[in-house]
Amino acid sequence: MAGSLLVFGGGYVGARAAAEALRRGLTATATSRDAGRRAAFEAAGVAGVDPADEAALQAAVAKASAILVTAPPEATGCPGLRALIPAITASGAYPDWIGYVSSTAVYGDRDGGWAFEDDELNASSLEGARRVRAEADWLDAGRGMGLTVQIFRLPGIYGPGRSVVDRLRDGSARLVRKPGQIFNRIHVDDAVSGLFASMDRPNPGRAYTLADDEPAPADIVMEWAADRMGLPRPPEVCWTDPSVSDAMRRFYLDSKRLSNARAKAELGWRPTYPTWREGLEQVLAAN
Repeated sequence: MAGSLLVFGGGYVGARAAAEALRRGLTATATSRDAGRRAAFEAAGVAGVDPADEAALQAAVAKASAILVTAPPEATGCPGLRALIPAITASGAYPDWIGYVSSTAVYGDRDGGWAFEDDELNASSLEGARRVRAEADWLDAGRGMGLTVQIFRLPGIYGPGRSVVDRLRDGSARLVRKPGQIFNRIHVDDAVSGLFASMDRPNPGRAYTLADDEPAPADIVMEWAADRMGLPRPPEVCWTDPSVSDAMRRFYLDSKRLSNARAKAELGWRPTYPTWREGLEQVLAAN
C-alpha cells in the first residue's frame, strides 16, 4: 500500500496502526475527541483530527488511500460510519481500502467449540450485538457505494501497557477460574500486521478473525505470568466478583476457540507471537 492511512479512533490499536504506517513510509492521520491526545499524535508525526470537525475530517478523507475504523459502536450505531460516509461522499475521493475493527464477541458462545467467519453470528452481550449491527452497516455501505470494506474480528487484545503483566505489577490482577471456559487472544502488533496484510490483498466484503494459535483458559495464563515474573499468584475470585471489571467479565460470557486459518491462507499472515507465552515475553522485554 502507498499513500496515507486515516485511523478513525486513535485508541490502543488505532495508535499502533498509525505508528506502523509511519514506519512503512506512509503518512498517517488519527482522530480523537481529546485535544491532548491529538497533540500527542502530532508530536509523534501523526496528524490529529477532531472527528467533530467536518471540514478537517473531509480533508483527511480526501487524501487517504486507506481508512481504518477502530472506534467502538454506540447505541445508535458506528460513529465512524456516521462521520466518514458523508465525508467520502462530499470529498469525492474514494479510498482503496476500508477496514472495520470488530470483535469476536459477534460469534457468541460456542461452548468451547471452534468459531469460523462464515458461522451464524449469535452475540450474547449488548456490546457484541452492537458489533454485529456495525459490521452489517459497513458491509451495506460498501456494497451500496462500491467501496472495499473489510471486517476484522479481534479477541482480547494485549501488548505493552495492556496485559496481565501490568495488572500483576500494579496489584489489580485477579485469578479468575470458570471451568470449561476458553478463548483466544491477539498481541496488538499481530493485529496491526494482519490489517496491513489485508491492505496489500484487499477482498471486498471479506471478514477475517485475527487471533493467536492457542486458545487457553484465563487462569492458566495468569498463573504462568505470575510464576514467570516471580510474583505471588493473585487472589482467586469468581468471574462474577465485583473486583473483576465489566470489560473482563464480558470475556467470560463466551467460551470458544477461534480459527485464524482464513487470514493465514488468504492474507499470507502469520502471528509473530503465535501463543500468549511469546506475546507476554515480548511485553516483559518491552517493559
